[in-house]
Amino acid sequence: MTPTVTGLRERKRGRVAVELDGRPWRILPADAVVRTGLAVGRRLDRSTARELAREVRRTKALAAATRSLAASGRSQRALEQRLARAGHSADAREAALATLDRAGLIDDARLAEGRAELLARRGYGDAAIRADLGRRLISGEIAANAVAALEPEAERMRSLLEGQQVTPALIRRLGGRGFSRDTLDEVLASFAQGA
Repeated sequence: MTPTVTGLRERKRGRVAVELDGRPWRILPADAVVRTGLAVGRRLDRSTARELAREVRRTKALAAATRSLAASGRSQRALEQRLARAGHSADAREAALATLDRAGLIDDARLAEGRAELLARRGYGDAAIRADLGRRLISGEIAANAVAALEPEAERMRSLLEGQQVTPALIRRLGGRGFSRDTLDEVLASFAQGA
C-alpha cells in the first residue's frame, strides 16, 4: 500500500518534519519538500519518493558547496572536486554548481584577479602567483589574464627593494617568492647603475 502524507510541520533552520499515515517519517530540507510538491494528502509513490530523494541530495550538495565557499573562495573545479570527495552524486554536484553559478557566487576570473592582487601586495612574483592559482585549480588562461592585469613584475620588485640593502640573501628570498631570473637581473642592474 502506498503511504500518504498526513502532516508537514515546520522545524528550525529550513527543515520540515514529514508524517506518513499519521506517523513521523523524516525531517527533510524544506526546499526539497517544496520542489517535490509534497503536500498533505499526496501519496508518496515510488516516483515521488525517488524525486524527493534526488532533491534532498541536491539540497545537501548545495548546502555543502555554500559552506565551502563561505569558508574560502574556490574555483569551480576545486568546488566540484570537494563535493565529489564528500560523496555527493554527479547530478547533485552539477545542480549545486549551476545554482551557485546562476547566483554569481562562482567566478573563477574574479577569484583569480583577487588572489593575484593579494599575493602581489604581499610581495610575490608572477611565477609564484601562477603556481598558487594553479593549485586552486584555476585554468591556465584565467591565471595568465589575472597575472597580466597586475602591475609589471619589475615595478613590484623595485617597490619591494626601496630603502633596503640589496644582499645575496634578499636576492634569494625574492627568487623564492617567484620573481623571475630575468626580472631579478634587470632590477638589480638598474640598482647597480643608480648606486
